[in-house]
Amino acid sequence: MFDLILELLAKIRLGESSLLELQSLRFRGDKKIDLNREKIADEIAAFANTNDGVIIFGVDDSTRSIEGIPIEKLDIAEEFIRGICHDAMDPPVFVRIFRLELPDTLGNLKPVLKVEIPRSLFVHKSPGGYYRRIGSSKRELNSEALARLFQQRSQTRLIRFDEQPVPGTSPDILEESLWKRFMGNSPDNPLVFLEKIGIITRDEAGELRATVGGLLMCCPCPEKYLPNVLIEAVRYKGTARDSNYQIDAAQLKGPLDRQIALALAFAVKNMQVAARKEPGRIEIPQFSLRAFYEAVVNAVAHRDYSLHGSKIRLFMFDDRLELYSPGAIPNTMTIESLPLRQSTRNELITSMLARCPNTPGEPGDHRQFIMEKRGEGVPVIIKESLELSGREPQYRLIDEIELLLTIFAAKADNKNVTQS
Repeated sequence: MFDLILELLAKIRLGESSLLELQSLRFRGDKKIDLNREKIADEIAAFANTNDGVIIFGVDDSTRSIEGIPIEKLDIAEEFIRGICHDAMDPPVFVRIFRLELPDTLGNLKPVLKVEIPRSLFVHKSPGGYYRRIGSSKRELNSEALARLFQQRSQTRLIRFDEQPVPGTSPDILEESLWKRFMGNSPDNPLVFLEKIGIITRDEAGELRATVGGLLMCCPCPEKYLPNVLIEAVRYKGTARDSNYQIDAAQLKGPLDRQIALALAFAVKNMQVAARKEPGRIEIPQFSLRAFYEAVVNAVAHRDYSLHGSKIRLFMFDDRLELYSPGAIPNTMTIESLPLRQSTRNELITSMLARCPNTPGEPGDHRQFIMEKRGEGVPVIIKESLELSGREPQYRLIDEIELLLTIFAAKADNKNVTQS
């Protein structure tokens, strides 16, 4: 927004508006910023709760004069703003910060910070409460308006959240090698094709944006735009979750198919393998990799991506593994009906995983594509794990907002058994 310097200068001359806020930024001493942190948080949240907006730091809002920010203090100023966006609002607000030079009245170039705040998919609470931007100022939402805003934003999430546009993105952030695997021999122009299958879409202003699903499958770093769309993996020694006995830990990031592959690699790296001699060596893996593969595919495909701040968590122990997936069970399914029924929360994501080729040699290469949509995943998890460990895996819903799958480790006979 206001990408051209001349356009931005013209907007500054006209003063603050429903799309523009001007803020002086001065320092007390070397590092302390003389600015009310909570009021800035209110302004940022107001834009995020309304429509796209821009705040220019380094411009006086009353005189509209360009004061600038000392160039050696730009890092401090930017960190101050990012801290507000992350810590002073619930949930945090995603912004883009640009360093620009604008001419003052004498024509001298002065550094300023341009902060772009996209309309959010969520409703944000700041220290002063819930605000929206109206004209050149913010207004606190009354109970009726707040209820209406929550309803609007929640409906956006309920109506195929994975097809919603992600603020601050564009088709350029998508990697060609990632989206071309879905294109095949289509004769369409790439942008036309990507819009047709839902990888990109137009927002309320008519701008092309990556969808949530498109971002998760075709962007090399989706966590840059949607924090916590990753798998947190930890291997513990023993049977308790204790950081003193942590053997290995990793954050598994990237497109969803890469997260699946990294999760498998993490499991293989940290899995114990027993061996029995009768008469030849027979290896007994700690867990069925096929069951583990199905569990991770289900987790990334069906988790609730609208739950801000939540992530998939994988914990491995000597006697079991635990896989936590954000979100309740979709639609009218229950724990008891999981092996019998099939339901999809993320239609776009599952359709792309169903078109994403499997890597030869991986545990999932018993089929051509990463996902099948016939509802066979849970039965495979139960059958494979039961055969290996003698115990049926357990599904448990925690606080109606997180699904926990526990898969128990194999128990080999002590006779003629070695561990590696």
